Amino acid sequence: MERVIAYLRVSTRQQQRSGLGVDAIQRFAAAESLATSAEFVEFASGKGVDALDMRPQLTAALAVAKASKCSVVVAKLERLSRDVAFVAGLMAQRVLFMVA
Repeated sequence: MERVIAYLRVSTRQQQRSGLGVDAIQRFAAAESLATSAEFVEFASGKGVDALDMRPQLTAALAVAKASKCSVVVAKLERLSRDVAFVAGLMAQRVLFMVA
């Protein structure tokens, strides 16, 4: 079973209370036979190319994923970032991520 790192970002208190993305990631992991080995949750905006500076949990999730050679999974691409340049940068650096 392939292992993944779950990353959940919420940008409003309402999203934080709703557990935005947890169910989507769990369903995706079950359907794809993935095992979540760690979970990182952050309350932060998804705007800006300096997301790694502003989001320590994302930085940690990416570091753990790299060290354990597994992907980071997010419920929606916008939970990773709303900035196309940031996402493109991750892809150019061959950072593995999946979108549920």
